[in-house]
Amino acid sequence: MKRRVSIIGAGIGAEHLRGYAALPDLFEIHSICDLDAVRGGALAATHPGVIHANDYNVILADPQVDIVDICLPPHLHFSAITAGLDAGKIVVCEKPLVASLAEADLLIEKVAQSGGTVAPVFQYRYGLGTAQLHALIDAGLAGRCFAGTLETHWNRPASYYDIAWRGTWAGERGGALLGHAIHIHDLLPWLIGPVAQVFADIATRVNDIEVEDCAALSIRMGDGALISSSVTLGAADDTSRLRLCFEGFTVESDHAPYSLAEKAWSFTARAPTQQSRIDAVLAKVPTAKAGFAGMFEALAHALDGKAGREVTLEDGRRSLEFVTALYASARANAPVTLPLGRDHPLYHGWLP
Repeated sequence: MKRRVSIIGAGIGAEHLRGYAALPDLFEIHSICDLDAVRGGALAATHPGVIHANDYNVILADPQVDIVDICLPPHLHFSAITAGLDAGKIVVCEKPLVASLAEADLLIEKVAQSGGTVAPVFQYRYGLGTAQLHALIDAGLAGRCFAGTLETHWNRPASYYDIAWRGTWAGERGGALLGHAIHIHDLLPWLIGPVAQVFADIATRVNDIEVEDCAALSIRMGDGALISSSVTLGAADDTSRLRLCFEGFTVESDHAPYSLAEKAWSFTARAPTQQSRIDAVLAKVPTAKAGFAGMFEALAHALDGKAGREVTLEDGRRSLEFVTALYASARANAPVTLPLGRDHPLYHGWLP
């Protein structure tokens, strides 16, 4: 089934548009909705037939629109999602989904009552690299994960924060943990199971902003694997990297900051596993759509009754639970155990 999409926000929305445009059999781009007529109109003009609108309510009232894809500043996400659900639309929303576990649970209740769909955005999951790792896990060659490292080393100069809502608790709702490293952290429960404990040390060292732009995290997974995550917005370039040491091999991701899994990853056998066995599995892994195109393809298949690869609302909540635990740990200077209950002090939000 082909569905019509309206992209709400022409910033990161430009990348979403390219993802949908790569899937012409599944999606038709109906419109770009942005209050900035110049920016929104320019993006709409890049694809024939796409219109520009400046009123979200007009889009919600349009029966031709099946999906609203929310690419707005974080502080607008919850209200935009609920309005989309109330209008009977399928809702896609950029990270962070909302600003608290309480808001996430309200969305889960609303979806359960309405039968609607909310799809958080975690495009790191899609591409050849993650397909390769899943193939090796499915082939029984991975075994337990012992330990690993994550790096989110990006460069955000002072000019990045010229946009008023960035770098503020009120507008961005958080810093590098919420807006940058959230993607690579989403891979942990998706690949190796739930997070059991976190210890976070965070700081603001790179720019004169309200929120954190550096972090050092110690993460214990439910199966005992120990993961270290290093985060900064003060690197010389933009690099993301995942390295995990399994019983059967060590895997290292590509380093692309926005499409971590698009290219092949590196897999090195650990004795007694033979490299030839790993290479034989890898040789059979087909090319996979990467990034936003891969994520939107999985969403379309789920909407058509072929679920399994899509990002779910529960995944979005899980990512927010992880962030909540990180902020709680940093403020208490102590480890925090997951899952978090509704009685947790930061359940209704982590804003200071």
